[in-house]
Amino acid sequence: MPEEIYLKYKKQVAKWMRRLYKKGLTTSLGGNISMRVDDQHIAITASETDKGRIKSSEIAIVTLDGQCLDDCLKVSIETGMHLAIYKARPDVDVVLHAHAPMASLFTATKQSINTALLAEAYTILGNTAYAEYAAPGSENLANNVANACRDANVVLMANHGVLAVGSSLLKAFDRIEVLENAAKMTALTSLLDDKRELNNVQIQQLRDLFG
Repeated sequence: MPEEIYLKYKKQVAKWMRRLYKKGLTTSLGGNISMRVDDQHIAITASETDKGRIKSSEIAIVTLDGQCLDDCLKVSIETGMHLAIYKARPDVDVVLHAHAPMASLFTATKQSINTALLAEAYTILGNTAYAEYAAPGSENLANNVANACRDANVVLMANHGVLAVGSSLLKAFDRIEVLENAAKMTALTSLLDDKRELNNVQIQQLRDLFG
């Protein structure tokens, strides 16, 4: 594939990684984004890069077998996790892993993020999935998250962070942003006595309208 085609994907991944950092949804060296280029390659943020200033030259092209085509770059330790998700979900074109503060709070507790507090949250997120803890960069983590992703577009990674998948960078980013807001709502409404959730009829209406 011509290098200019790769460059187009690299620029997009870098742009949305910078946006993720600027929104306070990940840390300087934390989190990663990948995007499917074709049925054999993905573009993914390289390791040890400043996520607030990341450039297209710091995005690696990696084959689905894990071979990096940019020899000068050190691939993210979570590359295996991204690849496992793409193999499990052929419909997914973007994987976004972040360390959103409030959402990550719920990865260290036994309480779930309540997506039934707001219609937007339930429509965009549905029910979130949970991936059991495994060491970052490990094959176990890749398998745990890929399995959790089979039936959900948003995953809470135990004692680690959060992840969203989508058909575009915008959709995956929006899911992380809405998840962070849903986490805030869950935490704040836990302090109130008159919390009101969507009822079963209202949830079914949302399913009928938006799938």
